[in-house]
Amino acid sequence: MNRVIMSIFAAAAVLGGLDCIAGNKKGYGERFEEAFRLLGPTALSMAGMICISPSLSLLLEKLLAVLLRFLGTDPALAGGLFAIDMGGYQLAMQLADVPEWGGYFGIIVGAVFGCTLTFTLPVGIGVIEEGDSGYFLKGIILGLITMPVGFLAGGLLFGFSPLLLVRRLAVLLVCALLLVLGLWKRPGRVLSCFRLFVRALKVLITLGLTAGAVLYLLDLESPFFTPVMDAMQTVSSICVVMLGSLPAALFLQRLLRVPLQKAGRLLRLDETAVTAILIGTVSVLPALTMLKDTNPRGRVAVSAYLVSAASLMGAHIAFTMGVSPDLTGPLIAAKLTGAFAALAAALWTDRARQD
Repeated sequence: MNRVIMSIFAAAAVLGGLDCIAGNKKGYGERFEEAFRLLGPTALSMAGMICISPSLSLLLEKLLAVLLRFLGTDPALAGGLFAIDMGGYQLAMQLADVPEWGGYFGIIVGAVFGCTLTFTLPVGIGVIEEGDSGYFLKGIILGLITMPVGFLAGGLLFGFSPLLLVRRLAVLLVCALLLVLGLWKRPGRVLSCFRLFVRALKVLITLGLTAGAVLYLLDLESPFFTPVMDAMQTVSSICVVMLGSLPAALFLQRLLRVPLQKAGRLLRLDETAVTAILIGTVSVLPALTMLKDTNPRGRVAVSAYLVSAASLMGAHIAFTMGVSPDLTGPLIAAKLTGAFAALAAALWTDRARQD
């Protein structure tokens, strides 16, 4: 699957490059160039998190694992705070008291909750326009509220009993419930808290990037930090993929204009939002860059959908098939169930607000 997707992106990169040479007559060249313009914001948002992830992992291992055992869940949940391809899976397997829970938390929870905390949220605040941040954060909150639905679906398909799942997921279920109550009674307060969290995240990311730069400039190494050049290689590889994914998103939007318009009318979303939903299932960053081109309803809906669905048909399914193939089905079930629940919640809350 990953090979097919990359082949499509490669063809789209050729299309974007040729159009760029021809003077950007079709718009694909502009998307091709936009991929490189996003290199700076992406690096500022992501490289620091990669640099500091070993220190965070050690901190979680020493402190949070003990607390999670006390709360009645497997300490592997701490690994779920990181994206599966940013060390979350390895940390979960290392901390797990039971290997099956290590796989569950490292793959399914990490691909949703961890990916949101360590990738979608920090990268999103780096690339979206300032005026769209409120819609983006509201969508993220709705996605986090509905993500336990996907966790339950994935866990049941994996073979865990409903009662055991509820017990192990109690911490996340309580967090989702608190978000529901907060969004219902004090929506402004909840958004303010998330903005505060985003600022703290920016500080953490900047500290990680600073430490990585200092170690590189002084030619030093530390087991507590990932080398900044390794982090930049990861960021660069993402932007190279976008050389194809951004033109591909434009091509798909034009190719499917009629069905996208019909789907948009059904959901009361414009075709750009529907395209972003489709693209986000493969790659997050192109979908985030499309938020500025859709309306407020679409910005919230796309952001909510991306919490669970992000990169399902791209990096996440490829990673899972490589390290734990038996969790591929549960991963798909968890991410799609959570994503559609989030999308429904976003559309319902917008309609309720209008009524």
